Amino acid sequence: MFGGRHRARLRSAWLAASLTACAPRSSEGGTAAADRFDRTAIDAALRADPGVVLGTFRLAPKGIVDGDTLKVEGLDASLRLLGIDTEETFKTKSDRALYARGWRTYLAQKAAQSNRPVKIATPLGEEAKHFAERFFAGVTQVELERDHPRELRGRYGRFLTYVFVTKGGKRLHYNVEAVRAGMTPYFPKYGHARRYRAAFEAAMAEARAARRGIWDPTKEHYPDYDVRLAWWYARGDFVDAFEAKAETRDDHFVLGRHRELDRLAGFEGKTVSVLGTVAKIVHTKGDLVLVLLAHRRGDDLPVVFVDPLAFEDSGIADHAGEFVVVRGPVQRYHDPRRKKDVFEVVVRRADQVTLPPYAPPGPTVVPPPGAGTSTEPPGPAAPGPTTPPT
Repeated sequence: MFGGRHRARLRSAWLAASLTACAPRSSEGGTAAADRFDRTAIDAALRADPGVVLGTFRLAPKGIVDGDTLKVEGLDASLRLLGIDTEETFKTKSDRALYARGWRTYLAQKAAQSNRPVKIATPLGEEAKHFAERFFAGVTQVELERDHPRELRGRYGRFLTYVFVTKGGKRLHYNVEAVRAGMTPYFPKYGHARRYRAAFEAAMAEARAARRGIWDPTKEHYPDYDVRLAWWYARGDFVDAFEAKAETRDDHFVLGRHRELDRLAGFEGKTVSVLGTVAKIVHTKGDLVLVLLAHRRGDDLPVVFVDPLAFEDSGIADHAGEFVVVRGPVQRYHDPRRKKDVFEVVVRRADQVTLPPYAPPGPTVVPPPGAGTSTEPPGPAAPGPTTPPT
């Protein structure tokens, strides 16, 4: 157990990070209590039907947000569609003005602002939204499925779903059809699709061969999909390796799953392994370093590095936003401000952290004039870990 003075400093740092993260945001950038969602109905639904079918819902008026986000009636949040990641739509005057100066100028400036491949508004993002609008034209009802019984909502409360429609007597999977149309690649960044991976990969190969959408070198879109796919496949492999082990180990925890932090309460004083992405790093005034592993906005898992050298030697600081595995004892404390018990994992040695076996990519490289997107089918992206992370 570490000292009370250091513990108090840690609590202050953790509270500041937690309270900042949990404040709901309005569309104008402020906060609004109405943005909070009630888990009660979801709990009841999971108890009643722990399978993968959510049900049939009416598409909301103006329900097409963009190529990979929809809204339906009867759910209190939008849908984040699994297995796909379309480019963004133009939402600000500043982006439109910068793009008006020329695609290469726009792309170069945006790339200079990020240390990872860009995620920005593009003409292909607009095209993806128009594709979705055409696809759902005349559709009033959609069928929703999830990929895993306990993976229902993402970090920001959106429902994680596959979307199906019936058109002309035929049942169509929108997520797969968006890949087939070249509006998006297959997207395994947060884990490979358990149920439809083969369909996604076949659709992507078809789109690449036909040079559709993002695979058309004459169109304006992200220029580095081969780099992204290698990164996403490596991340997906890392997640898959841990999840395979978690299937047979109740001391293995996959953050983001429904009620996973509640389950952690049963392991107080015991050693567990936890998979999650690095959401925030807080350096205290003392010797402690706090790493928040992403679970839900305002409800992340604190990982406490007691020794700053262990934090430095672990290399976790270089993996912000990436999946890592942390193994350590579970410790409880009562947070008087939140009036609840909070659990944390304690790290004393660098070898309690398992990093993924790949280096995250750097920023997007703007290709020289005349260079286009590769249309060759992707090969194996990156070797996964030879043994599952512990």
